[in-house]
Amino acid sequence: MLRGFRGLHFAGPCITVFGSARLQDDHPHYQMARDVGAAASHMGFAVMTGGGPGIMEAANRGTKEAGGCSIGCNIELPHEQMPNPYLDVSIDFKYFFVRKMMLVKYSYAFVVMPGGFGTVDELFESLTLIQTGKVQDFPVVLMGKEFWAPLLAQIDHMNDTGMISPGDLDLLLVTDDVDEAMAHIKAHAVERFRLYHRLRPIRALGEQSRAKAA
Repeated sequence: MLRGFRGLHFAGPCITVFGSARLQDDHPHYQMARDVGAAASHMGFAVMTGGGPGIMEAANRGTKEAGGCSIGCNIELPHEQMPNPYLDVSIDFKYFFVRKMMLVKYSYAFVVMPGGFGTVDELFESLTLIQTGKVQDFPVVLMGKEFWAPLLAQIDHMNDTGMISPGDLDLLLVTDDVDEAMAHIKAHAVERFRLYHRLRPIRALGEQSRAKAA
């Protein structure tokens, strides 16, 4: 915990991107996550992931390519999980619960891409913390409508049977549009929590190129 606090103390406002470690760079959701990383960077957020391959790599890659701050909270596993090469800050954790705490603590929004057990665990951990008031109601964006459709049907069933409240459905935005996701985060994080003075927006890559040429 102390290593995480020390390493991330100066990270600034973050967006955390959750998603599968198993997708390759030719998958459409990889490119979507890459676009999310770039768009979040242009808004001025640091982008935090679990630091591994797949979706995590894609988000960190988009961030790095856009000139933003790319952060990885890597978990020590015997298989599958190795830090990706697009990290400005990389911190290794032995325990999942410590890693999840760090992924939540520094973020003002959560973007959840398609994934497996770990991604769903992170999604519902975030939703539970927001639902129970343990953290503020930061925006949660599910990206990949077709992939998440069966889970959304289950959430609707939870609502229909009284297991959650109707208002809990409003905790999620579901979209395939990166611009819609960023607009939602701007309205429900940047404006709600008055982050303008804390964000570090970067110029678009074209503007950076023109500046270098000049």
